[in-house]
Amino acid sequence: MAKNWAIAIGINQYDYLQPLNYAKRDALLMQEFLGNEARFERIFFFSDDSPPLDGKSTRPTRTNLLRVLRQLFDNPFMGAGDNFWFFFSGHGIRYADRDYLMPCDGDPEDIENTAIAINFVSERLRRCGADNVVLILDACRNEGKKTGEGIGRQTAQEARQQGVISFFSCIPQEYSYEIEALQQGAFTTALLEGLGIQGQCATVERLEQYLKFRVPELVRQHKNTRQTPYVIAEPVNKSHLILVPRYATLADIATLKNDAYRAQSKRDFDLAKQLWIRVLAAASGQDMEAIEALEEIARLRNSSAIPDLPQQTIPQASKSVTNTSISKSPQIPTPKPTPPSPINNTQASGAGQFPTPTISTPSTPSSPSNLILPNWSRRRVIQTAGLAAAGLGLTIAVPHFWPSDSGETSPSNTNKTL
Repeated sequence: MAKNWAIAIGINQYDYLQPLNYAKRDALLMQEFLGNEARFERIFFFSDDSPPLDGKSTRPTRTNLLRVLRQLFDNPFMGAGDNFWFFFSGHGIRYADRDYLMPCDGDPEDIENTAIAINFVSERLRRCGADNVVLILDACRNEGKKTGEGIGRQTAQEARQQGVISFFSCIPQEYSYEIEALQQGAFTTALLEGLGIQGQCATVERLEQYLKFRVPELVRQHKNTRQTPYVIAEPVNKSHLILVPRYATLADIATLKNDAYRAQSKRDFDLAKQLWIRVLAAASGQDMEAIEALEEIARLRNSSAIPDLPQQTIPQASKSVTNTSISKSPQIPTPKPTPPSPINNTQASGAGQFPTPTISTPSTPSSPSNLILPNWSRRRVIQTAGLAAAGLGLTIAVPHFWPSDSGETSPSNTNKTL
């Protein structure tokens, strides 16, 4: 079952930096979009006035944010087809050739000890195991100054190396503007438009095109100046990934299929599996090409130890996707997915600890020499396909990492309602 989790941070009030006006609202609107429209099942939200849990603050201090990044990502808990997004709206500073995010208690006179290095954020995010990690930074320049270089250079370089899809609100030589008439930042306004019903940008590539047009337009209209967003999505197939399956077109799915076929023909079975699972998610779990390709990958993996295996010719998906049925496929019985358990606020499993996420390991055939998958294997693939596209609910979870007064942490069904 595909997982979709996120962290959203918005900071208006700083202890040692000038305040911002709409960063908190940007993060709140992003949280609402991910929960209500993108149907993410868990969103960890930090803002100036996040409600306390068990008498402890969820204010976005350096200590609180680092605790989440350390404890939540200690061990992989996601896999192929899963998504983890990180959204930050607030101050960002470049110092000693490194990019930093400023928590609410970040001190510009002691950046190394009070700020959070963005490369540390990226490294921790990648530990979750999701093949799609998205980093979104709407970060102003240090203290609003219009001289010097802002964040982006180091982060972009590392994003290329690590395969993290990264969205930046402006190039390092520009400023990220807040728009009073919109009560938002220009970048986040355009981002939510592009992801939502107005832009319907299902893929990274289409969203990038929308942002490059819309952000400069908003800034010219309201500020009479320039702001140039940019996106890092490498290797190139990252730009074809579908961010919002509900808006995916047949052409989007066909492009993703071509990438999957290409990876499969090169015997990069891990990448091919990830891409085919994403095809299934975009096609509501009903795409025979994807199901048959996953079966074929299993057969090829089983036969990889046999020498002189003939190379199979992999066809290319056409733009028409004539055999893709998104709305209905009478040939595939739709299994009944197991109802998801209620999403609770994230509770600690011990003092100051995040719960260890459950990791599901798929079973493999007992005999590697058996080249023909039994019928139960095909049903398993179809069942996985059906579950891959299922949304799990709209609950927004706020992290809980402090024990109760008794010293024990008990489960809670308290959900945050905004």
